[in-house]
Amino acid sequence: MDQAHAATPAYDRTVEDVGNIVEFGHVNVRVPDQALATLFYVSGLGLTRDPYLMTSTDNMWINVGCAQFHLPTGQPQVVRGVVGIVVPDLGALVQRLKRVAMKLKGTSFTYAERDGAVEVTCPWGNRMRLHAPAPQFGPIVLGMPYVELDAPRGSAAPIARFYKEILDSPATLEEGGLRVGAGIYTALRYRETAAPMPPFDGHHVQITLADFSGPHRRLLERGLISEESDQHQYRFEALTDLDTGAEVMRVEHEVRSMRHPLFNRALVNRDATLTNRFYSPGHDEFTWTAAPA
Repeated sequence: MDQAHAATPAYDRTVEDVGNIVEFGHVNVRVPDQALATLFYVSGLGLTRDPYLMTSTDNMWINVGCAQFHLPTGQPQVVRGVVGIVVPDLGALVQRLKRVAMKLKGTSFTYAERDGAVEVTCPWGNRMRLHAPAPQFGPIVLGMPYVELDAPRGSAAPIARFYKEILDSPATLEEGGLRVGAGIYTALRYRETAAPMPPFDGHHVQITLADFSGPHRRLLERGLISEESDQHQYRFEALTDLDTGAEVMRVEHEVRSMRHPLFNRALVNRDATLTNRFYSPGHDEFTWTAAPA
């Protein structure tokens, strides 16, 4: 063996595996007031309303790096868990939240700095945990690296098996829960809790699969397809114990194929630090990943 081959490092190739979920697209919750939603998500969190789609007053898409919140008008829905968000500057975030606090008085809005993050509750009770960019989030400087869902005690193992065998997605048991790979830099997390689970209210998460038909066939065999949306999309809600068929918990998944017209759509994100008084030409748009090292 020559010296060049002898010096080749041993790479862990498994860290490059993505699994069948190739994209985490959005979290969808209804909101009763689009003006308050704008005040919270755009003015407070510093995120960007999609300028091209859903531009009327009955729905709003909010860009978060390469993911989104979808906010149709209706009775408020609350994710049973926490949405994780990375923003470029936590100090600037806190200043924005201070500015909108009085206008959101009388709602469920709160925020607090805790353990190096900022924990925020939206006007209708959805919880978010905002982080500064960090190595555990890869190159993300603006994005939605995880959604952490509350799950009943004892549910982690059957949920992990469901994702592995039905969706062909990597699912790793962790202390108190599990992690499901949901794209290159994104995960669905489940955290077991002894607290009573609120009734499921219809909120959903959207994922894109490389193998679209295999999971559909397996879900259909078990009677778990809840909606045949169109050629590129279907939905399911129940996560079940594959041995007994019993429902473990419920969260709606909007499942898309890689042929869906919106797959890997480029999203516009703004630099939230710019104002009309403090403006730098050419810097309106914000790049959601860090520059290469």
